[in-house]
Amino acid sequence: MINGLIYAVGGLLVLAVASDQFVKGAVRLAVVMRIAPVIVGSVIVGFGTSAPEMVVSGIAAVEGNLDIGVGNVIGSNVANISLVLGCATLMAVVPVKPSILRREVPISVGSVVVFAVLIQGEITRLEGVILVLLLVGALGFILRTSPRPEVSNDVSELEALPDEIEELVGDAAPSAVTETIRTIVGLVLVAGSAWFVVAGAERIADELNLTGGFIGFTLVAIGTSAPELFTAIAAARRNEIELLIGNLLGSNMFNSFAVGGAIALAGPGRILESNLAVWGSTMMVAVVVVSALMMITKLRVSRAEGIVLLAMWVGCVVLLATI
Repeated sequence: MINGLIYAVGGLLVLAVASDQFVKGAVRLAVVMRIAPVIVGSVIVGFGTSAPEMVVSGIAAVEGNLDIGVGNVIGSNVANISLVLGCATLMAVVPVKPSILRREVPISVGSVVVFAVLIQGEITRLEGVILVLLLVGALGFILRTSPRPEVSNDVSELEALPDEIEELVGDAAPSAVTETIRTIVGLVLVAGSAWFVVAGAERIADELNLTGGFIGFTLVAIGTSAPELFTAIAAARRNEIELLIGNLLGSNMFNSFAVGGAIALAGPGRILESNLAVWGSTMMVAVVVVSALMMITKLRVSRAEGIVLLAMWVGCVVLLATI
């Protein structure tokens, strides 16, 4: 039990730091290479922030523990919208841009619904291909409908970059060699720490007689969603929370399409825990739909609504633990 906790918690801590460095290195390298800001924001940051979920779930699927991988995706999607967004609203009202209602909201809702449907019964490689193709289509739609500002030739004055990317780049001009090393080392550490997370989760599940799906939904999902949680709290404290909704919805899309596709391609099979596939996916869709309705009605998510979302997360954990 102690070894399992050390593996899981230690792995999650290293995973959080490594994924942050991986994203930072990839973004800075992309800026050095003059890749369009919209691609940096939509594709590179999106893949980078979902790297923990993808690697952890992929390793779990390859090792034959599909329940941990699927539980991680479902739990991360639920945690992003209920736990992370709910905590952010306790500090500040979270505004919702009209463009998000037209683009990210329908894509996010659609992605979790598709993932929920496909994980019923057996997950096949064909379904993995479908999820990957849907990811490509969703990214194409986002890239086509996103504004395309011109990037300055001076890397230290990239005013055209979105705020969160400009913060990652910093004031100093990035070095291609340094950022390449940072990206590779970050990716290697993500993969290594993810193995410890999966090994620790398996030990904890065995010792406490819990299912892999429940551990994936709770401990692993909270750990892989921790960067989003810390970022949201920091943004709320700085009153820079405008981008939060779009980032969380985008993370759910990548989790459902990219991570879900990786699971199906790496380790297809049947989910042993039927409650996870049925009730877990149902709760995931319910949380996302309820949050979408909150966003649509007032173009913001209030503190009271955030408390409702937090209560939904607690309810999901209790329900999955007792059924």
